[in-house]
Amino acid sequence: MTTYTWNIANLERHTAGDIVHTIHWTLSATDGVNTVGSYGSVGKAAPADGDPVVPYASLIPEIVIGWAKDELDVDAMEAALQAQLDELAAPVSESGLPW
Repeated sequence: MTTYTWNIANLERHTAGDIVHTIHWTLSATDGVNTVGSYGSVGKAAPADGDPVVPYASLIPEIVIGWAKDELDVDAMEAALQAQLDELAAPVSESGLPW
């Protein structure tokens, strides 16, 4: 069974209003033997008038990870990492010399 772990590497924000505009994330996948991962960043739109705003000082990883996931194709990302794990577990090609 593959375990996926999200983390937030960094946030970029506008100092006026402390509004986050870019989320830098990591996603790792492990099958208990091998681990693979990816890193990226995603933009976050400013909240619309009337939308609730979480104060910057009150942000926690779970909130920001949720924002990132809302903007990303999580299923495709996890499938790509799973394909990498599958290749590591049962390689279909190798390189090297026979001697």
